[in-house]
Amino acid sequence: MKGVLLVNLGSPESTNIKDVRSYLDEFLMDGRVIDLPKCVRTFLVKGIILNTRPKKSAEAYNKIWWDKGSPLIVLSERLMEKVQTKVSIPITLAMRYGKPSIHSGLDILNKQGIREVLIVPLYPQFAMATTETILVLAEKIRAEFFPHIKFTPLPSFYNHPDYIRVLGNSIQEALQGRNWEHLLFSYHGIPERHIRKSDITKSHCKIDGKCCFSKSPAHQYCYRHQCKITSLKVAEYLELKEGTYTTTFQSRVSILGSWLKPYTDKTIVSFAEKGIKELAIVTPAFVSDCLETLEEIGLEAVEGFEQNGGKNLHVIPCINDRDDWVKVLSRWIEEWTLSTVEI
Repeated sequence: MKGVLLVNLGSPESTNIKDVRSYLDEFLMDGRVIDLPKCVRTFLVKGIILNTRPKKSAEAYNKIWWDKGSPLIVLSERLMEKVQTKVSIPITLAMRYGKPSIHSGLDILNKQGIREVLIVPLYPQFAMATTETILVLAEKIRAEFFPHIKFTPLPSFYNHPDYIRVLGNSIQEALQGRNWEHLLFSYHGIPERHIRKSDITKSHCKIDGKCCFSKSPAHQYCYRHQCKITSLKVAEYLELKEGTYTTTFQSRVSILGSWLKPYTDKTIVSFAEKGIKELAIVTPAFVSDCLETLEEIGLEAVEGFEQNGGKNLHVIPCINDRDDWVKVLSRWIEEWTLSTVEI
């Protein structure tokens, strides 16, 4: 019998500083998030970050928290519930960090007699700190607690025509009737060394503006390439003219080395200072709206744009639980269930 485990990033249980600290501890101590030797990571996280960051993060979460809880959790639950009504096999939800855990999600499926699980990381692009860490932890839990269960991971769907269509339509609908001048594709940033570590060829990824568009097996695991291609495919779908859109990266932590560029915050300020009054922004690294989209972009970036001369920063929602996204995800699951069409 088959089942599905949807996995998203996760969230603190509340905006209480204690809960935020606990969440950040689990998140930042992941060696695929902060990929430094454990002794260094422990000193950095437990000795510095957890003594300064939780209060500020709690304040940020408080600004975007919903009555029903974390927006990311609520939206992920809505997606799961909608998809469940359209597919013939059981679906459950898990978070890489926090609750509900991957272990609890697998346990729910196991108790229903599930022996084959489609793991769906809710990230369009592959990265060490997202898809890889989910699959590594899930396999560790499977081997220890559920060795009789077989896993099939959903491939990264950054360039899948169905996903491109859904994302493109969401942008088109959000901007309909608005006089925007430029569109930013803002992806979550990662350290440049993550790109090189994920390079299975050990030589292709130069981060030089050319390697992302020259054919290579490295692209299967290259986050930067996949972000660039998502932007390009959506731009083609929307028939955007060259020069009317830009790919940028947000949420960097400078103490962890050099991160992917250009930076979203600096790009937004630059456009405002150059006289752009109507700027649009979409965040395709996220399926569900969360702290990084609602607070960092929806509040901080909007304020930064306006303070530097911009008029309107049009923030486009994530695809969340859109009906067309639900339909696409449901079809991928049903195709896997029947094992007749490659997803």
